[in-house]
Amino acid sequence: MIASPIRKRAHKYVGLYLAIILFIFAFGLGFMTGGGWYVKKGISNDNGEVELAKVLELNRDLNKSESVEFEMFWEVWDKIKSKYAKQPIDEMDMFYGAIQGLVFSLGDPYSLFFPPQAADEFAKGLTGEFEGIGAEIGVKKGQLTVVSPLPESPAETAGLRPGDKILAIDEEDTVGMNTNIAVTKIRGEGGTDVVLKIARGESIIKDITITRGKINIPSVLFEMKENDFAYIRIMQFNEKTPRQLDKVASELVKNKVVKGIILDLRGNPGGYLDAAIDMSSEWIKKGEVVVSERYSDENIKYSYSEGPSRLADFKTVILVNGGSASASEIVAGALHDQMQATIVGEKTYGKGSVQDFEVFGDGSALKLTVSEWLTPAGVNINESGIAPDVEVIEDWENEAVGEDKVIEKALEILRQ
Repeated sequence: MIASPIRKRAHKYVGLYLAIILFIFAFGLGFMTGGGWYVKKGISNDNGEVELAKVLELNRDLNKSESVEFEMFWEVWDKIKSKYAKQPIDEMDMFYGAIQGLVFSLGDPYSLFFPPQAADEFAKGLTGEFEGIGAEIGVKKGQLTVVSPLPESPAETAGLRPGDKILAIDEEDTVGMNTNIAVTKIRGEGGTDVVLKIARGESIIKDITITRGKINIPSVLFEMKENDFAYIRIMQFNEKTPRQLDKVASELVKNKVVKGIILDLRGNPGGYLDAAIDMSSEWIKKGEVVVSERYSDENIKYSYSEGPSRLADFKTVILVNGGSASASEIVAGALHDQMQATIVGEKTYGKGSVQDFEVFGDGSALKLTVSEWLTPAGVNINESGIAPDVEVIEDWENEAVGEDKVIEKALEILRQ
């Protein structure tokens, strides 16, 4: 799944917990008091490797809280280990499960903990290459929902559409299922099938069988419409996007006949925050606000255009729909509020929060919401989404092959 603009440590992607976090605290405290070596020795085996069981035992004595009785956690842990009918129990599964529950308790569908294998698959998705069905999913009003199938993906080919509610995965009910678990169940080796029971609109419920495949997603697609209008489709915001857009922008500046630009963000589920800022900077003048982030303490951090704003003088129309999320919404909101574009289509998904994605030493990772996005005009994307200036409702069922009413409206606006 493609996450959301996510602030990655190296890329600004827009304890080991519970026991390990407490261990890190104790270990650091040990160093400050001169006893760090003894703490490490106490939780390591003869080969110097840290043992989970010893870390847990150490933390039974160390963890304390004024508001939480951790003894209850250890009591449940011990009862499961000693009384659960199906033995033996894998302590690492228990450990990771406890952390997942900790993050799940936040009630935030975008904050997730990934065990090592799931973390690796998630990271591969951000590079644009992975095996699966090629669809972004999220939780909307408590229901697992398709944000968007990727163009020419197995999901799109099989008929999956933005807004489809996923009721079951291979006959397993999705009630209460978070996106992390859903992605794990939906992804798989190329050539294998997964059956999704979906609800569309008010009454259409059907099973869709999707054959998984290798998903290799180009970041930027470019072509000319009617010879003098440029059409740029952004598939996702990853580390390749700025370089690919740079080439397109250079070509457009050299082409003296281009009269306008269509920037298609429909079905784009997002990606890196830095890529969204770089893209916006091709239209917005250097030093102007692209987006701001509001944190839990109400502090606001502003991100500004870095230029070169080579496309600022081109008349631009942005296409969005309910599958446009996160980074797509940042770009649409920024260009709209800075008077650089007209927005056409449908209201966007409304995924306007920032996640830090941090990988830990064992390969597991935490994706945690740390702030919410505001457009330059102060619109909270997470609450409101981005509303179009000109609404055009897509109608996949009734449009002729090759017909696209949203693009037609964009061309009409550019001709004016």
